[in-house]
Amino acid sequence: MSAKIKVAGVSYLNTKPLLYGIEKSNLRNDIDLILNHPAKIAEGLQSGLYDIALLPVAVIPSLPGARIVSEYGIAANGPVASVCIFSQVPIEDVREVYLDYQSRTSIKLAQALMKYHWNREVIWKSAPENYIEYINGATAGVIIGDRALKQLNNFEYIYDLSEHWKFYTGLPFIFAAWVACRELPEDFLNQFNEANRAGLQYIKEVVTDNPFPYYDLHTYYTQNIQYLLDTEAHKGLRRFMELL
Repeated sequence: MSAKIKVAGVSYLNTKPLLYGIEKSNLRNDIDLILNHPAKIAEGLQSGLYDIALLPVAVIPSLPGARIVSEYGIAANGPVASVCIFSQVPIEDVREVYLDYQSRTSIKLAQALMKYHWNREVIWKSAPENYIEYINGATAGVIIGDRALKQLNNFEYIYDLSEHWKFYTGLPFIFAAWVACRELPEDFLNQFNEANRAGLQYIKEVVTDNPFPYYDLHTYYTQNIQYLLDTEAHKGLRRFMELL
């Protein structure tokens, strides 16, 4: 390949197995791998800064030509542990909710569940950088990613959004998928898909390389996260898009 393909990944623990496979693959010399948080990646793919990106699925409809190009991504079929509403009171007593600025998909999922699953109307607030400090009383907050895993023992009530999506729909939930907005070489996409698959064979190594005292990463990678985007996961994605 003459020009390197620019691949944007997410700098969260949940992506580490996929990125491990990509880093170890024969593709490594043919790509530029950039890490950022989900909202920034969406902007980069839209502007043409990236060729392929691990994209929050809520953004896909807004990108002309966007399509999922790999069988692998970030999904869950039940509790995901790292995308939750945290509160000191039960959900029926929550009056306002801070929204984590780092992921549009988690924001949309929280809003959809609040409306259709819990049948609640709340005030949604943009979260400042230190918003976790303000989660108290009738004010809850959506926290995602590594920060969420660190908070699992710090709040009286934790509502796992993927678990409640499963309660509401009976389906898995796809949080992010590898997406491209332009045509990419078929042989590259096949190798890229294989690299993602291969990374899942090295969970033990990924856990060893990423010490994390707050949550058991082996459990996270093998029981919470579903990396293969199977038929049921895509059904869940279509259901989510309908709600949007």
